[in-house]
Amino acid sequence: MDDRPHEEQDEGYEPHPRRWRILGVSLVVGFMSLLDVSIVNVAIPSMQDGLDTSAGTVQWVVSGYALAFGLTLVAGGRLGDAHGRRRMMLIGLAGFTVASAAVGLAPNAPLVILARLAQGAFAGLLTPQNSGLIQQLFRGRERAKAFGLFGFTVSTASATGPVLGGLIIAAAGEEDGWRWLFLVNVPIGLVAAVAVLRMVPKRRPDSEPADNRIDVPGAVLLGLTVLCLLYPVVSIEGGHRLPLVLLAGVPLFGWAFVRWEHRTTHRGHPPLLDLRLLRTLPGYVNGLAIGALYFTGFTGLLLVLSIHLQESLGLSPLQAGLAIMPFAVGSAIGAPLAGRYVSDAGRILTVAALAVMVVGVVLVALLAPGRDPIWPWLLPTLLLTGLGGGAVVSPNITLTLAEVPPRMGGAAGGALQTGQRIGASIGAALLVTVYQVSADSVSTDAALRAALLTGAGLVLVALAMAFRGWRQARTTPPAGSGR
Repeated sequence: MDDRPHEEQDEGYEPHPRRWRILGVSLVVGFMSLLDVSIVNVAIPSMQDGLDTSAGTVQWVVSGYALAFGLTLVAGGRLGDAHGRRRMMLIGLAGFTVASAAVGLAPNAPLVILARLAQGAFAGLLTPQNSGLIQQLFRGRERAKAFGLFGFTVSTASATGPVLGGLIIAAAGEEDGWRWLFLVNVPIGLVAAVAVLRMVPKRRPDSEPADNRIDVPGAVLLGLTVLCLLYPVVSIEGGHRLPLVLLAGVPLFGWAFVRWEHRTTHRGHPPLLDLRLLRTLPGYVNGLAIGALYFTGFTGLLLVLSIHLQESLGLSPLQAGLAIMPFAVGSAIGAPLAGRYVSDAGRILTVAALAVMVVGVVLVALLAPGRDPIWPWLLPTLLLTGLGGGAVVSPNITLTLAEVPPRMGGAAGGALQTGQRIGASIGAALLVTVYQVSADSVSTDAALRAALLTGAGLVLVALAMAFRGWRQARTTPPAGSGR
């Protein structure tokens, strides 16, 4: 079987004349919301000093955003499917901009954390509108190219966050410079809102869904499932163990969510997430797993490197960000190239990209720790790792959503990104824990090596899943072939 994205036959599709400009506006908004996941990684020490609080409390500034982000992604995607991308982008931008200002101006740590939770929740409304708009505006090779640019945005936002964070703190000062990481979102958000108003089209009356009700019980059950998984994970990063008991709620609420969604569909009402996607589109399920596993390994790598460079080697936030920058450069090269060729190469491109990334991470782990100076060893190895990592995201998104109907694009894309956020949170907690536990018993260089090899192992599992998906796609006959 040909595993490449197929050209869709959609008789009602008419290319929007300004679709590439609309995509550009959408990607700027997506970059801003995704950037805030990683931009604070280099600011943890200065935030701790500026707020005069513990490292565990400051960790909630990082983790709370990821928690709220992950909780609202699927619901945000479904709201966009039901009520229009433009409307949800404007609501999300307004809330995100106000919350960013609140974080930057908050006088104490509890208010900073509360505002960060609100900021993450509104980011969860914004981000799935990107994949939903691409599903709506593009078809065939153009869609693959658009998802390539989206993958470029995801990769560069994650990888350049530490660099931009370091630059802002260096310019504004160590004590209060971290506040400008959030205040800078205010003018960007205002300009982006004007651009959305002018560029993103309103939904045509004839394209309104017949039933735009929102499955509130489904949203609550899915939110509780994600909360029971993510809250213990982010609590571990802050040194708390008691919330681990909430993990027992994951299978309970997950089972209840699946049962409710089946019931909702059977009654003819629109579900939060149409579970037929999981049953009838094996490529979608495989893509969810690959995305979650990749982000589990990838996110923790950059966070552990940032911590090691600052706390063990004494680098400033800017120096640490610049040391990690080769990964961002590699991602910026790999993502659009992969998006350009995924229509011809298919799933084997994801397999090759993950293999390159595994090799790169292993080389970083073997060559970089213990070197003085470290940057000559980080530059080529992180560049190679970034080339592979950047080429993972866009093909996986393209292939995962290739057969998803545009009317489900927001919720399906939200589910894909929820897996990525869960993976990112688990990976950050796991690798930081490996690093800290190892540093207590051995040297920090050995601890860095152990954490990096753990991340390589996680990416290796994603590689195994990608290889399995490629083999299945080659051996499974197309639907309706009669074989």
